[in-house]
Amino acid sequence: MTSAVPPVVAPVAGLRARAEAEAARLPPLLARADHLAGTVLLGEHGRRRAGMGDDFWQYRPAQPGDSRRMIDHRRSARGDQQFVREREWQIAQSVMLWVDRGASMRFASSDRLAEKIDRARLLGLALAILLVRGGERVGLTGTALPPRRGQTQILRLAEAFAEDAETDYTPPEHRAMIPHARAVFLSDFLGELAEVELALTKAADRGVRGVLLQVLDPEEESFPFQGRTIFESIGGTLRHETLKAGDLRSRYLDRLAARRDRLQGLCRATGWQFSTHHTGDSAQSELLWLYRALDRGTA
Repeated sequence: MTSAVPPVVAPVAGLRARAEAEAARLPPLLARADHLAGTVLLGEHGRRRAGMGDDFWQYRPAQPGDSRRMIDHRRSARGDQQFVREREWQIAQSVMLWVDRGASMRFASSDRLAEKIDRARLLGLALAILLVRGGERVGLTGTALPPRRGQTQILRLAEAFAEDAETDYTPPEHRAMIPHARAVFLSDFLGELAEVELALTKAADRGVRGVLLQVLDPEEESFPFQGRTIFESIGGTLRHETLKAGDLRSRYLDRLAARRDRLQGLCRATGWQFSTHHTGDSAQSELLWLYRALDRGTA
């Protein structure tokens, strides 16, 4: 909601400081995500069954972490590159994550609460750890980090999550959706919903099912503001001053409810799951819900 205008920093010094801050976040984030994943008791994971079938799906280039027995030597003999023969059930074991890195996600109404981006990163990385332990391939939407297994992939995900975007809102990535895979989008979804609709439509066209998790600060639900208030986006691109903030409350809450209704409608139309999580609530219970929701989406 409100934020101080950031100081002007020399470009090189600012970039260096930002890189150091992002690197410093990695070990604590990994430790917290691993601890959170450890609190969720795992039963037998549903995707260890045959899934959609054993029919041939496609060849793909071999990746770090693939065992030698996965290599298709006949296909690989045609050139210098090694290829893996994938079947449909292996494709169904791929999960793609998108964590909104927009500036709006860096809001926290209190020092006692995590920023929305911090909670989204924690949940996304802890979910990835659970899925990898269950034999899944996990990666990012788009082409930057395709789904893979292994601890190295968890490190790559942590590095990707640590990056921030300068714009207030970032759209979900919808390129290179893997057919019949699953996906998880974590965001406050306060930007343009047309981009969300496009991403879910493209995903549904390729048989991708998944989860939208809206992460909000408690104040974004309650709107407790009264009197003279300055509202400014975290990125500094939007600013509004009012002398009677309380008069805006009902209109704001109506628009927030309408936005949520639209998100829920999109999920119903595309076969996705939807939930709202508040940064003041338990991360453990939300992680368990996410994990179970992914299995519901494959039914």
